[in-house]
Amino acid sequence: MIVPKTLRTDFEKDFMPLMRQAYNFAFRLTYSEDDAKDLIQESYVKAFRFYDSFERGTNTKAWLFRIIKNTFINDYRKKSKEPQKYDYQEIEERYNGENATGESDKALRVDIVNDMLGDEMTIALNALQEEFREIIILCDLEDFKYEEIAEILEIPIGTVRSRLHRARNAMKEKIKEYAKTLGYK
Repeated sequence: MIVPKTLRTDFEKDFMPLMRQAYNFAFRLTYSEDDAKDLIQESYVKAFRFYDSFERGTNTKAWLFRIIKNTFINDYRKKSKEPQKYDYQEIEERYNGENATGESDKALRVDIVNDMLGDEMTIALNALQEEFREIIILCDLEDFKYEEIAEILEIPIGTVRSRLHRARNAMKEKIKEYAKTLGYK
């Protein structure tokens, strides 16, 4: 497929500056560097493929994040229907290799996120239900407006407000003890 140079240039100008934010969002959805990279790659391919349907003057970031979220959901649904697969060589390396201490990849993902947020905040955020975690990430970490979040998640704006309120209350409850140790009441 031959792509006109102006189309490619416009796409790069609109979407490439958002790559880091898009990756952060994908990572927070997947908790895996490799999965986040795959999700971003697939989402950017979809965004480029449907770039002609993108309405100029609208929120580029919201449009891209919606593609990322929908791609993540579709991949999750597809994977949940597949039978569990195991790579024998990977299992053997895990038990016989240097990482035979039993630490999982999840600990590594948690360490990476901990670099971005405080430990207690990260633990509290990860403990939230996915629908609440998404709202907190989009609103408080990615600075989307309520209208943009409603568009990305394809939910009414009232639901955004309600979930955000409940998510913040849940976060508050989860970090209450930690705040007391820092001298907050």
